[in-house]
Amino acid sequence: MQQTIQSLGPLERRVDLTVPAAVIDQEVKTRLAKLARTMKMPGFRPGKVPLKMVAQNYGAQVQAEVLNDKVGEAFNSAVTASNLKVAGQPRLEPRSVDARDATSDATASDLTFSATFEVYPEIGVGDLSAVEVHRAMASVGDAEIDRTLEIMRKQRATFEPVQRAAQDGDVVVIDFLGTHAEGDSAGQPFEGGEASDFKFTVGEGRMLPEFEAAVRGMTPDTSKTFAMTFPADYGAKAMAGKRVDFKVDVKLVQQPVLPPLDGEFAQSLGVADGDVAKMRSEIANNLQREVASRLKARTKEQAMSALLAASSFEVPKSLVEAEKERLAEGARNEMIARGVAAKDAPLPLDLFGPQAERRVRLGLLLGEVVRANNLQPRPDQIRMLVEEIAQSYEKPQDVINWYLSDRKRLSELETVAFEDNVTNWVLGRAKVVDTPVEFDELMGHKDR
Repeated sequence: MQQTIQSLGPLERRVDLTVPAAVIDQEVKTRLAKLARTMKMPGFRPGKVPLKMVAQNYGAQVQAEVLNDKVGEAFNSAVTASNLKVAGQPRLEPRSVDARDATSDATASDLTFSATFEVYPEIGVGDLSAVEVHRAMASVGDAEIDRTLEIMRKQRATFEPVQRAAQDGDVVVIDFLGTHAEGDSAGQPFEGGEASDFKFTVGEGRMLPEFEAAVRGMTPDTSKTFAMTFPADYGAKAMAGKRVDFKVDVKLVQQPVLPPLDGEFAQSLGVADGDVAKMRSEIANNLQREVASRLKARTKEQAMSALLAASSFEVPKSLVEAEKERLAEGARNEMIARGVAAKDAPLPLDLFGPQAERRVRLGLLLGEVVRANNLQPRPDQIRMLVEEIAQSYEKPQDVINWYLSDRKRLSELETVAFEDNVTNWVLGRAKVVDTPVEFDELMGHKDR
């Protein structure tokens, strides 16, 4: 019998369903009889256990399985008959039968329930012709190679003591003592405000700006007392916004000594023969791949944002809730991996609400764009991605074989290709603005 689907909102639906008791009873009997034919029980030959004993031991389990299956069948039949595509899991609730309801064929012993569920929205992609997409642009030349080499030299720097004022880039070794500057605790040390042989790099931003400013310019074997105020949003809430005094003793100032750009340095970067020109060439190749990857990622994000801006539709709440759960679980696992106990890291699901909704909305949009425009990844496209990744390794063919031998790894690349195809589709329809990006900003270099 065709069931009436009730509309409760833009995407929410409800249907009342009935599973006849006779159908449930017959299926339970059939399954118990089938089970009895293979059951083994002490005192009986295989397949000769009395059906009554089988029912006593397994009747409740079999009945639960049957109920679950029949409810699922009834629900699937109803939504299939109405050509509905269900999003997420339905919410099932028992429903009582009103004897006065002449339209119902259900009896008191039948299983009657209501299923509330959501359906997928109709998705239409809006006009992209007026939407701006900023395509990030950057190049790799000698200046960028030199900049990268300078960073590599700083990463491999050694430090030597100097008898001069501390400046940015120097490492200082200090003792310090912090005390309250006001109130009843004035002059008293505060928790976490004292350390000996404490080492930090001036200008690195590890210390509070006022503290760094006070130490900058101090010379070895000198002391300074200064006042400062902790920020209002300081992590240690007991000290947030508090006025304090610090006494600092500088014990050592060390300046960085950068290694020369010679054969030994080239060898430290994996160039076996120490050829400096070859080192620059390899750095250039690696930089070009990395820059291309970052530019591609930025442009892809721009394209996805443009797609979202041009489209408007309801998102199934059930899918958003499921995505919030996934995001929270991922964040929880990451915190545990960093040594934070899960019980000490409560993560309210609402914290992930905006991100979850965006991901669900974008996922639905991408699926529709791919389906409507036949943008499925091609095998040769996947192969090209594998080869691009392999080029950054010493033995590219081994990497290619590693990817091609695992379906899961290939599926990850299919997702990349899937997004690349949609990005190119958007770029072909939107107003594309080529936008230069500073190399340091693109690469995330903090020190300039």
